[in-house]
Amino acid sequence: MNKVIIAITMGDPAGVGAEIAVKAMGRKELYTHSIPIIIGSKAVIKDAISFIPSNLKLNIIKKPEDALGEFGTIDILDLDNIQLDYFKYGEVSLAAGKAAIEYILKAIDLSLEDRIQAVVTGPINKEAINKAGYHYAGHTELFAEKTSTNNYAMMLSSKNMRVIHVSTHVSLKEAVERVKEKRIYDVICLANKAMLDIGIEKPKIAVAGLNPHSGENGLFGREEIEEIIPAIKKVQKEGINVEGPIPPDTVFSKVMGGRYDIAVVMYHDQGHIPMKVTGFKLDKKTNEWKSVSGVNTTVGLPIIRTSVDHGTAFDIAGENEANEDSLVEALELAVEFVI
Repeated sequence: MNKVIIAITMGDPAGVGAEIAVKAMGRKELYTHSIPIIIGSKAVIKDAISFIPSNLKLNIIKKPEDALGEFGTIDILDLDNIQLDYFKYGEVSLAAGKAAIEYILKAIDLSLEDRIQAVVTGPINKEAINKAGYHYAGHTELFAEKTSTNNYAMMLSSKNMRVIHVSTHVSLKEAVERVKEKRIYDVICLANKAMLDIGIEKPKIAVAGLNPHSGENGLFGREEIEEIIPAIKKVQKEGINVEGPIPPDTVFSKVMGGRYDIAVVMYHDQGHIPMKVTGFKLDKKTNEWKSVSGVNTTVGLPIIRTSVDHGTAFDIAGENEANEDSLVEALELAVEFVI
């Protein structure tokens, strides 16, 4: 099997993106099926190598085809767009926000040119990118616009949990307003395709209700009756194995127990909270994160994009305290989508 060329965007230079990228490149197993390339700044990557510290060497490249793909050497496509004196770790910076966007745009271009097979994105800071003039709620919206994609959704996954969202970065009031039959139908179909793409032959899909007890037959709200159930019935007629609406307080336990492969959730926190409760582990004694597990995937794009399921962690940036688990999992999932 040919190795998969995967671009890792470094994320906001003032955050932990460079650190987790270097630490991930220290995992020999990632080179079994992939050629990981960091798109970023050599100055920031060199600094991360220094403060970790790491024995990994740098191979500066101008194009993906020049990558060595050898464990022990980090292939970096250096955009040379920021130096260490342009920003401070842990602080919002226009320069860092601009650099972070430039890494992403380069990765999107290379993907659309079929010169790389997938993109794994490091964490960005929304305030920083907006200061730099890029008014996006996050990666998902940027990827959708640059690839001219209208029908897409955010999927989060870990070893024993997958969720896909009807809406994400909007107010709770607007999220309720977006619970519409057409959108729910589309997201169920996206969920089914995503499961098939990673090798699950007969996906089992759960749809979470919006209201407590899934509305209790209209007692606590009518969204289930008027929007969610019609979408489920329509998809069932097309042969997709989907059940619901299932009360939100029990659906995630059923996914973790293996009854379903993925849950369709109605809004951002309905999906993010169970994912992070199961994937993020904070040590009581040391107050350090022992596990930061989970992958964010944009489903529906013409290119493969996975991401860490955490932010820039400005509070620990530059201090060699960041955990690379989520990035490693994002790389592994990207390979699954390709092969």
